[in-house]
Amino acid sequence: MSPAVRRAAGLLLVAVVLAVVCSLLGRWQWNRHVWRDGQIAIVEANYSATPVPLDTVLTGAGAAVADDEEWHQVTATGHYDDAATVLLRNRPVDGNAAYHVLVPFVVEDASAGTADAPTQAGTVLVVDRGWVPLGANGSDDVAAPPPPSGTVTLTARLRHDERPSTRTAPTGQVHAISAEQVLAAGGLGGSPTYATYGQMVDEDPAATVALGALERPDTDPGSHLSYAFQWWTFALGGLVAFSVAARRELRADDAPAVPAASTPGAAGAPPAPARPGPRVDRPHRRGGRDEDDEDALIDAQLSAEHPR
Repeated sequence: MSPAVRRAAGLLLVAVVLAVVCSLLGRWQWNRHVWRDGQIAIVEANYSATPVPLDTVLTGAGAAVADDEEWHQVTATGHYDDAATVLLRNRPVDGNAAYHVLVPFVVEDASAGTADAPTQAGTVLVVDRGWVPLGANGSDDVAAPPPPSGTVTLTARLRHDERPSTRTAPTGQVHAISAEQVLAAGGLGGSPTYATYGQMVDEDPAATVALGALERPDTDPGSHLSYAFQWWTFALGGLVAFSVAARRELRADDAPAVPAASTPGAAGAPPAPARPGPRVDRPHRRGGRDEDDEDALIDAQLSAEHPR
């Protein structure tokens, strides 16, 4: 195998590897785009939907909200356990450093009065009621405004339970909204709870002091789709570019060789042509026998005309 063929094969191998890698990266971005579009569709379908009783979405303690039911508004009646309030750390709101205020809501009737008898009484729903700013230096104790007391009709949007955090936090604070972890931090560990939490939308009666409102979920699809097409373009472009380079290597290998110039005097080399010497100017003379006879005749005539 000639060096040119080896170089061409190497270029083609690089082209194939590059095309495969770029294609896989493009597919990864495409899958992220599809997933993101699905999340946006769920938000748009459920965020402003008419609230339904809590027991029509969650069957009881340990139940988790289905993927296509996330962000759906539910209603239930019960009361807040203010003494078990917990603060969520490191969760900025609209660019502002903040603590989210998590309060256990003890359900008295998950049907919100629509059933003949109360349902799921005693089950606890962790509720993110809103947010408060940090203390003066970020570490001072923060006194969150209390929730309404007595029986409350709650309207909340259901969210997936977050994965429990392994990080330590000060007493009464957590790093993630994991229902069991929040209840344990608030002193209610072991209470029956849903594997879901709620974001407060409305309370009746309302609290005396309102908390900062939670942000609407982001529905920007991002750049995943454009990134996918960029990676696929790189795959095609690299394949074409390296293939052209490989073809050039092969064509250069097939081109006829140009003979090298011979060195005069080298063995087997043809003798170098003789170079003409310098031109010497000589007087022009007519030659031949006839010319000599004519010169002699002219000399004789001149001697007769001018005798000595």
